[in-house]
Amino acid sequence: MKKQFLTVVCSLALLCGMVFGTADVVKAAEDSLKCVDGSYLTMERESSRSTSSELERGTHLMDGDSVISCPASGKIYAYGATTANHKVDYVGLIVYVDRFNPQTGYWHQIATWTVEKHDAYGVSSGKTLVVERGYYYRVRCDHFAGNDVDFPYDTSTTFTDGIWIG
Repeated sequence: MKKQFLTVVCSLALLCGMVFGTADVVKAAEDSLKCVDGSYLTMERESSRSTSSELERGTHLMDGDSVISCPASGKIYAYGATTANHKVDYVGLIVYVDRFNPQTGYWHQIATWTVEKHDAYGVSSGKTLVVERGYYYRVRCDHFAGNDVDFPYDTSTTFTDGIWIG
């Protein structure tokens, strides 16, 4: 009798744990279908995006890359790179880290940094950041390349999909 009672109680506890424990996963799966400002909200552990067409590049700018990954719980690695077609007077990169705010429905910038070089072929930069868990994060980059005589420089923007940091 005690064995049956214990089996029923354990079964009910397991069932309750499955029902209530999957609520967050179901909510996150529903959110992953959303696209906000060009970025899908995903449950992936990393996301990357590169310039995809010649219209996004220009005469001097070959490509730009944005990358985000989750190396550990509560941390993200944000990376950006700009590459020129040839050695240029100026090549630059601005990396932005955005967090999705579900109350407003918008991305909000939480970090940024700039890297630039003169007489170079490209620049890149990456940082590991400690972030608040329970949000989606993405990396957005502005890319610049050109010669001073051809000012304004070629520009492009890339951004990743949002990844869930739980």
